[in-house]
Amino acid sequence: MGGEDQALYNLIQKSLKLSPRGLTITEISKKIKKDRNITAKHLDILKAEGKVDTRQVGSARVYWLSERIPLSAFLCFTRNIILILDKDLNIVQVNNQYLSISGFSKEELIGRSILENGLPLISSQKAISIISSSGNEQVISEISYFKDNYEYVYKIEVIPTHFEDGEKGLTIVLEDISEKKKHLKNMEFLARTAMELVELNPDADIYQYIAECVCELLPEKSKRCWVISLDQVTGQLLIRAVFGEAFRKASAYLAGGRDLVGLAVPLQECFSEKSYFEGPLSIRAMRELKHRPLFEDEEFSFYDICAHLFPRDVCEKFLVTNHIGKTYLTGLVWQEQIFGVVGICMGPDEDLESWQVIESFLRQASIAIARRMTEQRLSQSEQDYHNLINEAELPVLTMDNHGRITHVNRKYTDDFGYSLTDIPTRDIWLKQTFPGIQDQHRILETLKSASDSTIKSESILISLTSKNNVRAEVCIQPVLVSDGMLLFFMKP
Repeated sequence: MGGEDQALYNLIQKSLKLSPRGLTITEISKKIKKDRNITAKHLDILKAEGKVDTRQVGSARVYWLSERIPLSAFLCFTRNIILILDKDLNIVQVNNQYLSISGFSKEELIGRSILENGLPLISSQKAISIISSSGNEQVISEISYFKDNYEYVYKIEVIPTHFEDGEKGLTIVLEDISEKKKHLKNMEFLARTAMELVELNPDADIYQYIAECVCELLPEKSKRCWVISLDQVTGQLLIRAVFGEAFRKASAYLAGGRDLVGLAVPLQECFSEKSYFEGPLSIRAMRELKHRPLFEDEEFSFYDICAHLFPRDVCEKFLVTNHIGKTYLTGLVWQEQIFGVVGICMGPDEDLESWQVIESFLRQASIAIARRMTEQRLSQSEQDYHNLINEAELPVLTMDNHGRITHVNRKYTDDFGYSLTDIPTRDIWLKQTFPGIQDQHRILETLKSASDSTIKSESILISLTSKNNVRAEVCIQPVLVSDGMLLFFMKP
């Protein structure tokens, strides 16, 4: 390249540098004071060298300086994997990040085609398909890569590239987005399970649901989870679920071949006594417990975790046979109350990677269990309340603070003939039972005074008309209870 030509190239580049929006050939030729043909020839050479870019705007072609990054800086100062390929998909350059993951030296890779098998990440069928389909356009996609039983996810970016000699090639940028994808997946899991726990049918097996959800987050070969929870009727901790299927069958060995689900486990008593002293606060957080004979530093033996239900030698043989070296233990705890324990069994060389997500899920599950138990207790209390009223020797009618009749006991139906379907509201009850206007006013006044907790309610003597139109004198005693409900006791 002659000195005059070089000066002209420099002049063109200087003109474009001062015009970031770009210039047409006519505009450039005026600035450098050369005719269009000479200007166009030099622009074509600069474009071939990748120093200028161009695009069609209407009938004119506009040129501007290429934004170029030194290759050495591009390769070194990034955490991403970078590969430079020529037009035949041979490797021209790689950075240290790819050397680390591939295990090859740079000398072994330069000149090698990515179409060959054995090159990590970029020789997969999907990666080659993405790279080959790029053409002259930038392409962004995702690929997966499995290493040491772990799935890595990479964002792959294919960028058309021009070399100094004018040849075309491709720059491959690979960004490890495994943690981002994992975080997103975990957030979706927690959002989904939170909604499912709220909407879970009261008759559904919540403990089996907990075990299944925990196993969603475990490696395929380590889906081994059990759930122990409190039985409200007996007050015992029972094994509620053992998941998955192969683990449930294998665990029957501990009980001499009997299925463990339904077995009572005195775990709370065992862990609260000397020398463990475990309570709600200490058992709430997930703990990794290593077991002999696969580990020497044993804090809790598997025999202890099983609350000494099974012989120690049976527990140790079970661990060895099923290659279990660790148990991850987490309490189902809410507001200082232990509802149960969840255990995850894993091999000695495995680590629980999603423990924080599992811990968060089990907090949600603990709240759901507490809510379910509260609802069951309320339902039982309500049933006991109705049973008590039904067994009363006097006729009893209950009314809420909205004027709805909520219950009439058997004695009321037997004596007066009315069932709840006959008198569902206060107005219908008044019309049917007290046809006289004056009597209705007396009942309404009684209702008003009885509903005021500051006024002592008085009984009234009044004539009541039964369903078969028989009148009877009764003494009605209203009683206000804490939830605003009124009970009416009828004395003949």
